[in-house]
Amino acid sequence: MFSSSIRLIVGLGNPGAEYAQTRHNAGFWLVDQLARGALRNESRFHGLLAKVSIAGRDVWLLQPQTFMNRSGQAVGAVARFYRILPAEILVVHDELDLAPGIAKLKLGGSSGGHNGLKDISAALGTQDYWRLRIGIGHPRSLNLQQPVVDFVLHRPRAEELVPIERAIDKSLDIIPLLCEGKPEQAMHTLHTAT
Repeated sequence: MFSSSIRLIVGLGNPGAEYAQTRHNAGFWLVDQLARGALRNESRFHGLLAKVSIAGRDVWLLQPQTFMNRSGQAVGAVARFYRILPAEILVVHDELDLAPGIAKLKLGGSSGGHNGLKDISAALGTQDYWRLRIGIGHPRSLNLQQPVVDFVLHRPRAEELVPIERAIDKSLDIIPLLCEGKPEQAMHTLHTAT
């Protein structure tokens, strides 16, 4: 497995107060916790950006402000400017195919229908970047009748929010390992966490 250190952590979501607490913004929630208020608007990068120290290394944090389906515009701009390779990028996003409370880490793969990932893959010219998938559940598996687009753009119910926040906490614990270039250890720790 390729073990480059993570230099850019991208949280996916939609800008604006009306989307802030929606399931689709799970990536923003994690980056907000890493940033601790340090994110600043950088119009040339089409997003909110901060430079933080994680595990003694400088790491860029990014929240694209282009709306989900244009996330690649921001990710591509930052990656090109700072000469960050795709394998040094971690994209944090909501995942319909994982139950609330589950988080999974992987390198590469398809977008699985996620428009943010599709656009990032197009902008980078590859699918070979890291993804941290935060489970939000699927409306059918949660016995809800909502269409998927409606489901992701609404707030999680209390019984879903608590496990989603727990998955984000577990994910935050392994971020230093990724920034140290230890993805196997990070993956093992995350995937065996209870």
